[in-house]
Amino acid sequence: MIGRVTQRLAGPLLDAAAVGAGSRVLDVATGPGYLAAGAAARGAAVTGLDIAEGMLALAAARHPGLRLVRGDAEKLPFDAGEFDAVVGAFVLNHLPRPEVAVAGFARVLAHGGRAALTVWDGPPRSRLITLLVEASRAAGVRPAGEVPAGPDPFRFADNGEFGSLLTAAGLDEVAVSTLDFVHEGDDIDELWDGLLGGSVRSAALVEAQDAPTQARIREHFRLLVDELRGDGHYRIPVAVKLGSGRKP
Repeated sequence: MIGRVTQRLAGPLLDAAAVGAGSRVLDVATGPGYLAAGAAARGAAVTGLDIAEGMLALAAARHPGLRLVRGDAEKLPFDAGEFDAVVGAFVLNHLPRPEVAVAGFARVLAHGGRAALTVWDGPPRSRLITLLVEASRAAGVRPAGEVPAGPDPFRFADNGEFGSLLTAAGLDEVAVSTLDFVHEGDDIDELWDGLLGGSVRSAALVEAQDAPTQARIREHFRLLVDELRGDGHYRIPVAVKLGSGRKP
């Protein structure tokens, strides 16, 4: 489900990186490969990189013919200037050292090449990714030691922070914009399962609880989603930050 949502950002991401026929493109944290496949459909020569072997296997199965490489987003195994475009869908949310990673993205860009990255916007603008935490809090649950520590997931929801990250890496023509849309559906079980399967710390928070507490969280989740219903369908706001820049 989260994949269906994030795929809606593929076009704007590729546009921001000026990906077209003949472009040499690196898709960092390619996951199931939908962004890399979108670039390939434009006639680009694409390399998808991911640290997870399981994700690379999934991408290979879904998109035969893609060039896929196992590697660390903070230690790119490529030469300087090897690519015309570097794209990354929501990779910054998962990196302990985003400054190191983005400097690496700039390094592998050819002069005049472009980088484009997306991150989730913060609450309350992007309710889709906060509903599990909202329901947990309503049920009286707070993060505890069972939930893995990690970077602030909304640090780069701030335009200034996002822009500064790209500028510090040596990119110019830096721009940060907000993309808003609505995710619609009518099956709350699919939504619940999709959010549990498509998140890391939020899912860990829920799954660390005992069965009665999980049931209480689930009920508060239902109440929150019911508030977003209209004409029998739920309509959940989604907001994403898109940052891009050019290597001089």
